Amino acid sequence: MTSSVPPTPGAEATPPDGTQPGMTHRQRINALVGLLLGMFVAFLSSTIVSNALPTIIIDLHGTQDQYTWVVTATLLASTATTPIWGKFADLVSKKLLVQLSLILFTVGSVLAGLSQSVGMLIGCRVIQGLGLGGLQALVVIVIASMFSPRERGRYQGPIAAVMAVATVAGPLIGGVIVDTSWLSWRWTFFIGVPLAVVAFGVVQRTLNLPTVRKDVTIDYLGAALIAAGVSVLLIWVTLAGKNFAWASGMSYGLVAFGVVLLAGAVFVESRVTDPIIPLHLFRDRTTTLATLASIAVGVALFGGAVFLGQYFQIARGYSPTAAGLLTVPMVLGSTVSGAVSGALITRFGRWKIYLVIGAVAMTVGFGLLATIDHTTGIALISGYLFVLGLGMGMTMQNLVLAVQNSVAPQNLGAASSTVTFFRSLGGAAGVSVLGAVLSSRIVDLITTGLAALGITLPDGSGGAGLSNLNELPPEIAEVVRAAYGDATARIFLIAAILGALAFVAIVFIREVALGTRTGIEQLRDAQREATAATEAATNR
Repeated sequence: MTSSVPPTPGAEATPPDGTQPGMTHRQRINALVGLLLGMFVAFLSSTIVSNALPTIIIDLHGTQDQYTWVVTATLLASTATTPIWGKFADLVSKKLLVQLSLILFTVGSVLAGLSQSVGMLIGCRVIQGLGLGGLQALVVIVIASMFSPRERGRYQGPIAAVMAVATVAGPLIGGVIVDTSWLSWRWTFFIGVPLAVVAFGVVQRTLNLPTVRKDVTIDYLGAALIAAGVSVLLIWVTLAGKNFAWASGMSYGLVAFGVVLLAGAVFVESRVTDPIIPLHLFRDRTTTLATLASIAVGVALFGGAVFLGQYFQIARGYSPTAAGLLTVPMVLGSTVSGAVSGALITRFGRWKIYLVIGAVAMTVGFGLLATIDHTTGIALISGYLFVLGLGMGMTMQNLVLAVQNSVAPQNLGAASSTVTFFRSLGGAAGVSVLGAVLSSRIVDLITTGLAALGITLPDGSGGAGLSNLNELPPEIAEVVRAAYGDATARIFLIAAILGALAFVAIVFIREVALGTRTGIEQLRDAQREATAATEAATNR
């Protein structure tokens, strides 16, 4: 099921010889500023809600499951649509797509801030996720089009810094908003709107990337099947064990339905002219292994931020603002390692060693966090978070760089978005799975804790939790807080195992020297070679 897409209206004219007009270095730097602002807005929206969530859920009388879904809804929407945005980037104006993503994000943010129930908030977060999926895929793709793989290392520092600052500024800003009496948690969503509007204006003025004109078809059926299949499986992971048993007809049915949808997507992708995710990309070992490693990075990026905020506030009693500040060591580690590894990559052209070191640091960091409980010293936790941050900084963008360096220029968008897709999938699945594990573990610990006090609630431990924490008697509230603190270690143990698997995948990646041509230059050269080959064949 495909449809032809005409050349993008208003796109830059293509000279008769088929070449593309370039951008000066100054123009590229100006455009990079606009793109990084868009990236900052995207990542800020993902993290700003983390420290405000306990307050939001309590205020709206939500549950632990809904706590997870407020985050999962955004990740689910962004994950399912990331490869679609990436494919469009290979076909139509990247500038138009970036602006469309910002519009969707802005609309979703306004609606989320106006939500009157957790259900409404979750629905609005889906709209935010659609825009987020575009931004996190397109920014990486556009940067790859403007800078060569070798040059890109130089800009890893600013990119890592933006991601890191957004990661720490989000929870911190969210905490300050919640702690400010004349504001409300709704401003955690409203605050991103003016930033998105500014990013839209900067992109409009600075980004003048040539659009490659070609006759294309868009695989709408494949896109729908991919989005539906991923969504069904993530819904199953989130609800199984709580709304229905893991070994139940509903559970088996959802798994079967999700697998059938994804199998259908694979079938369609193998038949259409322009697939959303070109399956031939996975014939390349680097792409396949980097994709597997990206899943663990997604767990680190999203799962850590979401549940650390809950740990510091619920289990340790810190304010939302203080909880944000306590994540600074992780962000500092990520910023330092991202900047240093990026500079060294540009200087020497080697990248695998930094991925290996990053995977080791990430696994060790998760392993150390798997030992914490509700009494662990904050200084010790800060050290663990710094180690985890070092690993994240050396792996996040360098995995994308490795893939971009190994694929053909016409597949740059699809390949970049594929890695980003699986990183987001790791985040969405990680938050869902880790949230389910955490929820189950919390219930067990609360039940045990109350039993030790000789207390049995009429409906079991489900009567004590986030939804009524502020109304509980002090002795029961203390049991609940301790349960949240002690249960958190288990989710980091699972993350450590995933980190070890990422390390194994990275070890087997074959290192290829970084190229020195931008994505646009590679496309232009490919067009010239194709034209020359056609002329040669005609003259024979």
